[in-house]
Amino acid sequence: MPLFAVLRRVGVSDRPSGSYYRYMEVSSELADAIVRYVHSPEYRPCKAKQIMQALELEDEQYREVRRTVKWLVLQGQLDYASNHLVIPPGEAHAAKRRQSSPMVRGIFRLAQAGFGFIRQEGTGEQAAPLEDVFVPEPYVADAFDGDFVEARLMTNRSRSRGGMEGHIERVIKRATRQFSGTFRKSGEENLVLLDGTHLKHPISVGDTRGLPLKNEDKVVVEVVQFPERDGSGGQGVIMEVLGSSKNPAVDTMAVMRQYGLPEEFPEEVMAAAREQADKFDESIPADRRDLTGLLTLTIDPFDARDFDDAISLQEIENDHWLLSVHIADVSHFIPEGSILDQDAKQRATSVYLPDRVVPMIPEIISNHLASLQPDRVRYAKTVEIEFTSGGAVVATQVYNSAIRSDCRLTYEQVDQFLETPDVMRQKLGDSICDLLQRMHTLAMKLRARRMEQGSLEMDLPEIKIDLDSNGKVRGAHLVVNTESHQVIEEFMLAANQGVATWFDDMKLDFLRRIHPAPERRKLRQLAQFLKELGIPGDDLENRHAVRRVLKSVKKTPLDYAVNYAVLKATNKAIYGPHREGHYALAMDHYCHFTSPIRRYPDLTIHRMVQKLTEGNKNPSDPMPVLIRMGHHCSDQEKNAEAAERELIRIKLLHHMNKNIGQTFEAVVTRVHPDGLYARGIKMPAEGYISIDKLPPDNYRFERKGHRLEGFREGNQFRLGDRIVVKIDKVDMQARELFYGLVGREAGKAPKHQLKNRAKPKTAAGKRYDKARVKKKLKQNQKRKR
Repeated sequence: MPLFAVLRRVGVSDRPSGSYYRYMEVSSELADAIVRYVHSPEYRPCKAKQIMQALELEDEQYREVRRTVKWLVLQGQLDYASNHLVIPPGEAHAAKRRQSSPMVRGIFRLAQAGFGFIRQEGTGEQAAPLEDVFVPEPYVADAFDGDFVEARLMTNRSRSRGGMEGHIERVIKRATRQFSGTFRKSGEENLVLLDGTHLKHPISVGDTRGLPLKNEDKVVVEVVQFPERDGSGGQGVIMEVLGSSKNPAVDTMAVMRQYGLPEEFPEEVMAAAREQADKFDESIPADRRDLTGLLTLTIDPFDARDFDDAISLQEIENDHWLLSVHIADVSHFIPEGSILDQDAKQRATSVYLPDRVVPMIPEIISNHLASLQPDRVRYAKTVEIEFTSGGAVVATQVYNSAIRSDCRLTYEQVDQFLETPDVMRQKLGDSICDLLQRMHTLAMKLRARRMEQGSLEMDLPEIKIDLDSNGKVRGAHLVVNTESHQVIEEFMLAANQGVATWFDDMKLDFLRRIHPAPERRKLRQLAQFLKELGIPGDDLENRHAVRRVLKSVKKTPLDYAVNYAVLKATNKAIYGPHREGHYALAMDHYCHFTSPIRRYPDLTIHRMVQKLTEGNKNPSDPMPVLIRMGHHCSDQEKNAEAAERELIRIKLLHHMNKNIGQTFEAVVTRVHPDGLYARGIKMPAEGYISIDKLPPDNYRFERKGHRLEGFREGNQFRLGDRIVVKIDKVDMQARELFYGLVGREAGKAPKHQLKNRAKPKTAAGKRYDKARVKKKLKQNQKRKR
C-alpha cells in the first residue's frame, strides 16, 4: 500500500517536518503513521505485527515496522507494556501499576460483542460467590470461552457500571482443543474456519493428503497452536471429516462437536442402567404411599417419549382443592455418587435438537423405568397441595409414592376438549373429562392470582422445526402457549414453589432457581425504548408497570419487539443456593423439582426430599459445593440452549436457501439507520433488509418511533409494520439471511401507523408538504434554464 494512502487512512494531510527523525534512517511517513494510529481513539494495545496489518501494509514491511516501533520507543514517542504490547507513552505508568496489581484466576466467559467476564475461582471456604471480573475486548488476549485463565486486576480503571476490571495475562487450561469448522483450500494452503469462536480468520491445518476432503466440508480440528487475538498463527490437525455441509445429518454432528455434546453413553454407564432395569419389578415398597387407585393422567407434547410428571386433582370439603403433582422418582434409579450419577452430573441437562435428543440419563431409565407410562406402576415423588376455592395455598406435603397413570394425553387433545367438550367426552369418557375440567378451572384461578401478584408473561414462543422422514426441513412454526400448556405450567410452578417453600421453612440450603431483578441502568434503557415507541413506561422498577406494558402490546404488531426488549432488560435465570427470589415469577421461594429426567438440579432436590423422608434433618450440601454446582448447571444449560438455537438457525437457513425468491408476509422486528430486520409470520426466520432494498428515496432514521422515513408518500417503515418480503440471499458461512422488500401487506397499514401517522420532516424540521416540494422543484428548474 503506498505510504500516502497510509497517511490518508490515519488522517494525515500534510507531510511531517521530520525534525525528530534526523538522527536515524527511518521512514518519516511510516513513523508518523504509526504514532498517529497508536494515539487514535480506536487503537487498542497490540504488537507490531497487528499495527502493520491495521495500516494495511505488506508482510515484507513487518521488519521495518518493528524497527520503527523500537526507535519510536527510544525517542519517547511510544512505550511498551507487558508482552511487548505497544502503547502511548502516557499509559506506561498505568502499565507499571498493573504489574503490581493483584491476580485472579477463574473461568472466562466470552460475550458475542468481544468482551468477557471471569468467574473467579474461590478458596472453597467462602459462603458467597466471588464477584465476576469484567475483561474489555482489547484485554481478552488469546482466551477462548470456557478457558481457565489468570488475569491481573486493573485497579486504576473504573467501569461505568461499577465492579472489577481485569486484563488476561495467560491461559492456564484450555476448555477444549477440538472444534468443528469448515474446510477451505486457498492455493496450496489448507485452512479451516472454526465454528462458534471469535476468530474471523481460518487456521492452518497442514497436509491433508489422503483425506476425502472438498471445499466447504465440515471437519473436526484439534488445535495445536492457538492463534493470537487477531486470528494469526493458529495451527491445527484435522481429526475427523464429517462430510458435506449440505447434508442435514452433518449439520447436527458439527453443532454437537462445536458445543461439546456427547454422542453416546459410555458402556459402563449403559451397564449400570441395565442393572437398574433388572432389579425393578413394579412392586410397591412399604415406605411409599400406594396411589395406584387415584385417577391420574399425563399431558405432554405428541412426540414426547419420557413422561416425568402426572396430575391428580380432587374437590374436597370446604370447597377446597387437593392437587397432587407426581414427579418421576429418578433418584431411586440413580444412586448418588454412582457412575450413572457422575455422568448425569457432567451432562447436567438433556439437549433437544431439531432432529435428535441428547439425553441426560440413558433411555433405559428416562424412557422406561422412570417414565410415568400409562397402566404401569411407577415410582414418584408427590407434592400434595391444598388450595382454597380462590387458589390460596393452605398446606403442602411432599412424600414418596407409587402411581399408575390412567391416561396419556397430548396438548392438542386437551385443547380440543376445551373447545368441544361434548365431542371429546365421547372419546375419553366422563371421569377423564371431569378431571380435565377441574384441572382447567383451578389452573386458570392460579394463573389469574399469579398475574395479580406481578408475575410477568414474556411471550417469546420457541421455534419448532418441521422435518421430513429424511431429516430435511420442510417448514417451521412457533409453539403457541395454549390453555392446555398453561394448565400444566401452573401446576408445575405450584409444585416447584411448594417444595422450595417447604425447604425454606426448615432453613435449608439448596439449589434454587434464581432470577435477579434487572439493573436500574437496563430499566432506564427499556423506558427510553418504550418512550420512543410512544408507550408509557415510567415506573419500570415496579414489576406491575412492566406487566402493564406487556399487556398493552399483546397481540399487536409491537408484541415481539417489546417482549424481546423486556427480555433483554432482565437478567438470565441461573441456579444457585442464595435466596434472591425469582423476579419474573414474582416468587420468593422457587426451585426446579419437576423435571429430574432432563435437569440435574431437579435431581439434587429429589435427593434432599429423600433424605428428609429418611429422617435426615440436615440434608444440605455445603455452600461452596452448591455454588460450584449452580455454576456448572447454569453453564451447561446455557451451552445446551446455544446449541439448540444454532442448529435451528442452520436448518432454517438451508431451507431458505432452497427457496430463494419466495415471498411471504413478515413483521419488522428491528430498525437501524442502514436497514431493517423482519421476521416471517408463518415461517419464523429473521432476515435483514438493507436500506438499498427499500423503494428509492432519501431515508433518515428517526429514533423516536424507531422508523426509517423517506420523503415519498408511503416510504415509512416502523417497528411492528407488516410487510411482504422475498428471500434474496443466504450466507451460510456468516449464518445470515437477507430479504428484499416486495411491498406492504395487501391493502393494510398497521394500526399504530393509522393512529399516529405524521408526514416526515425535512432536515430543517418542517413538515413535508407535497405541493410545496413540487413548487420548489419547478423554481429550481427555471433557475437552471
